Amino acid sequence: MYLFLSSEREVLYVGKAKNLKLRVSSYFSKNAQLLEKTRILVSQTAKIETTHVESELEALLLEAYYIKKYKPRYNIRLADDKTYPLITITIHSEYPAVLYARRMDDPKALYFGPYPNPGDVRSVLRVIRRIFPFQSVRNHPKRICLYNHLGLCPCLPFFYTKEVKQEYTKNLKRIVQILEGKAHTLEKELKRERDIFIKKEEFEKANIVQKQLSALEVITKPRHKPFEYDTNPNLREDLREEELDGLIDILSIHGLSLTSLEKMECYDISNTQGSHATASMVVFVKGEKDGDQYRRFKIRKDGKPNDFAMMEEVLKRRISHTDWPEPNLIIVDGGKGQVTAALNAFEETGKSFPLVGLAKREETIIIPIDQSICHSFIARIRQLPETKQSHATVRPPRFARDDKKNLYGSNEEHFLEVHLPKNSPSLHLIQRIRDEAHRFAITYHKKVRSKNFLSK
Repeated sequence: MYLFLSSEREVLYVGKAKNLKLRVSSYFSKNAQLLEKTRILVSQTAKIETTHVESELEALLLEAYYIKKYKPRYNIRLADDKTYPLITITIHSEYPAVLYARRMDDPKALYFGPYPNPGDVRSVLRVIRRIFPFQSVRNHPKRICLYNHLGLCPCLPFFYTKEVKQEYTKNLKRIVQILEGKAHTLEKELKRERDIFIKKEEFEKANIVQKQLSALEVITKPRHKPFEYDTNPNLREDLREEELDGLIDILSIHGLSLTSLEKMECYDISNTQGSHATASMVVFVKGEKDGDQYRRFKIRKDGKPNDFAMMEEVLKRRISHTDWPEPNLIIVDGGKGQVTAALNAFEETGKSFPLVGLAKREETIIIPIDQSICHSFIARIRQLPETKQSHATVRPPRFARDDKKNLYGSNEEHFLEVHLPKNSPSLHLIQRIRDEAHRFAITYHKKVRSKNFLSK
């Protein structure tokens, strides 16, 4: 988010961009082809202030907030209520619909907004519709439409079933909860519903609810209200500091003593049944991603579906690059198996870094209690015959038989499982890093797979 200010600190223009440096510099480039109005704006600009926000949605809301607050002369869009896009729900209708609107011309309908960008309103509705299907026209034809075949619209013929109509009404209430910012309450309701279906052994219904929960989590990431950025322009930096300090405290409590998290690296593996295997290394500096330090790896031991061996290979190769700045913390995407593989790489290279894993299923942080203990455990595994050694690498958590247990000890003893609340800033930080590593790994995997396919 950026503001153009005059010498008298009057706000002349409010804008937003994913790449602030690129966008703002485009106004002042020598070769810039600017309209007359924009040239005047640039000539009157004495100072530019920027505010970093958490998401594109926050940027959209903050843009609308600033324009309504300052009424900048060079902002045409959102200058008056007539141009604001809205979302409306015709709850009074026999067959309610969720619609995109420009005016509040139906006193019986529910309205949400205004929103600053028509395209973003439609994007939000498309995402919500994939979770909770709804009708998107006021007078739906009395026949099945294309959107019904896509699973996005409960058409009128189905409303003759009482159960379906009740389910649709329930979905509309859930859409209202999302638009009102009550997603946390909705999440609790969906979890209760899922658990009830599981107890009744209605697993298909439970699976549908679980998919709704997963999609809801994607679109309801933590957000902050526009006035929070207005009262504290450094809100983003403060949030990063809160996340980092909290994570340092949590890891220290559980035996992983850290003084700084200036640089964190996260690793993920992507493959299709072991083939075209790739790995990613993403780097976050002071809680923000640093794309210049990202690295990608094409796994050499390709062809066998062994994520643990792949993780070990990648960590060895990373450690061999002594020219790369060392991290304060390494995060691996996975549970005890991936953490053990990383420890194995540390043992073989003689180099060690603070290490945690993030297990997907329950978003559990896996922490080695004492890396020296784990190294001793790995060393004992290596003394086994090769067949048993590979088995231990693939399935590191535990060995049930007494003779095995006496020889190895229980691997469970060497790890701590830390469950943080879902609203924990520290958990959000690790999830954000893990998700970025996953995105980067799968992007490279698709590229390698496509290249291999085209070469055949």
